[in-house]
Amino acid sequence: MSVSNLPTLSSKAGLDRYLQEIRKYPMLQPDEEFMLAKRYKEHDDSQAAQRLITSHLRLVAKIAMGYRGYGLPISEVISEGNVGLMHAVKRFEPDKGFKLATYAMWWIRASIQEYVLRSWSLVKIGTTAAQKRLFFNLRKVKGQIAALNDGALHPEHIKQIADRLNVKESEVVSMNARLSGDSSLNAPVKADEGTSEWQDWLIDETPNQEITLGNSEEYNQRMGMVEKAMEVLNEREKKIFLARRLKEKPLTLEKLAKQFNVSRERIRQIEVRAFEKVQDAVKDNVKANS
Repeated sequence: MSVSNLPTLSSKAGLDRYLQEIRKYPMLQPDEEFMLAKRYKEHDDSQAAQRLITSHLRLVAKIAMGYRGYGLPISEVISEGNVGLMHAVKRFEPDKGFKLATYAMWWIRASIQEYVLRSWSLVKIGTTAAQKRLFFNLRKVKGQIAALNDGALHPEHIKQIADRLNVKESEVVSMNARLSGDSSLNAPVKADEGTSEWQDWLIDETPNQEITLGNSEEYNQRMGMVEKAMEVLNEREKKIFLARRLKEKPLTLEKLAKQFNVSRERIRQIEVRAFEKVQDAVKDNVKANS
């Protein structure tokens, strides 16, 4: 894909300027988006691709704002999201009847999350499924139990979160401390048109039928990729991988050790090896389809 003259975000200080810049690109009407997507798909029209990309830059910014609390440069987060958007445009099938935004959300989030996991030191150290689940879901659960604005978590909130995400209470406390200082989308931003809020510059994310469908499609796509990748595992590896990585409440090493009549350490080794094999298979599948 060849695109040019896209707006760039060089630093955090330039965020409001970048948001002003991407607001200049008009949103596309459904029929216009369809024809542009067909032009790119059938004729490799770079101008059509560029219009598809620029019309969705606000969607990337909206999603990227949700990752501001992870201590990473917002310019890099948005940049990674834009890479995901480009992948989405490249693979988009307009004849399937969905809007590009519905399809692109998965690619944008996946690209940003991969960057976060690659960059954040805590996640590099703590690579268990439970820790990653806590990393990406803590703020959502805090919102569900109305604990977002309390600073240090109350003991009852800590217990609720630990129970919901199946992690230790000490891990909740540690992660909350590291992720504190999230910036609100209601924070004021200076602009030529007067004082407004971050969210005023971005796309309305109010859930609707299309977004709900997109979330379902995202989940199905993820599970489809994982299920296909799991074909590389033998029967024992598959059972252990499912029990440890994909269950809402993963089985303990001790229970699996008794089930398979091996040591806990052996179960851990099989789990790690299975996870590595699935990771490699997913990467190979993505490369093969890109």
